[in-house]
Amino acid sequence: MSIASRINRIGANRASDTIFDVCIIIIGIIIFFIVAYPLYFIIIASFSDSTLVAQGKVLLFPKAMSTYGYEQIFKDARIWTGYSNTIIYTVVGTTINLIVTIPAAYALARREFVARRFIMSAFVFTMFFNGGMVPTYMVIRDLQLIDKIWAVVLPGAVSVYNLIITRTFFENSLPNELYEASVIDGCTHFQYFFAVAVPLSKAVISVITLYYMVGHWNSFFGPLLYLNNNARHPLQIVLRDILLSNQVFAEGVGLGGADGSGSYAQRYADQIKFWVIIVSTIPILCVYPFIQKYFERGVMIGALKG
Repeated sequence: MSIASRINRIGANRASDTIFDVCIIIIGIIIFFIVAYPLYFIIIASFSDSTLVAQGKVLLFPKAMSTYGYEQIFKDARIWTGYSNTIIYTVVGTTINLIVTIPAAYALARREFVARRFIMSAFVFTMFFNGGMVPTYMVIRDLQLIDKIWAVVLPGAVSVYNLIITRTFFENSLPNELYEASVIDGCTHFQYFFAVAVPLSKAVISVITLYYMVGHWNSFFGPLLYLNNNARHPLQIVLRDILLSNQVFAEGVGLGGADGSGSYAQRYADQIKFWVIIVSTIPILCVYPFIQKYFERGVMIGALKG
């Protein structure tokens, strides 16, 4: 093959590669806007006049901007009570999750642990079969945990999915030679776990921490079942109550709460949904950037070997 033909082929390959790259970029941008626009619309709609939003005139930029809705919704004392309760449940629950999940995953990752296959099979069995809602409630009741924080954080102390992720990380990312070298230096299992394994596992710990935090932050059904005292309700229950009140006003029933929350519900019936979404998601969106670098590495755990 002549040099000219080779140059022409290289040029054709480069041109086809460029066209392919441009197509991928265009498709990626389109997908990004499809995914991002609903969130963007919620933000601009929450700051716009409710009438213009209902008429479909708010598309790209907010119109008749106002923070009245946020001012009114944050005056509702239930919001702050819900926030404080949710933060407590999230911090305590996530701490318990990590204390239980990480050591269990490390133990199940050790090949010299004879019972690890049987115990792991028992964990996996619970992913497909459980006692059900009524037996679980009876257990919580008999343990006298109703209306206590432990009724919310203890039943989900271990997520089998997160346990499998963490165990896979310990098996594939921490070579056995590292453990053997530590043993030669006099390390016990506990010393190796705390001094070597945990510091080298920031990626997977960050991932499961985020998963557990989001789970506790969005927890709804458990608190709804086990918490009867309104003062202990998390944010999601409070927001549900506000949405239900909003629905009552939207249907024209005209019933109001003792705290005066009905006034803004009548005036901005539809926009309350936007405010509720923003109020409930902002904290998690603020936390995510700080662990993003670990999250990007952690989500690939188990995807590739070698």
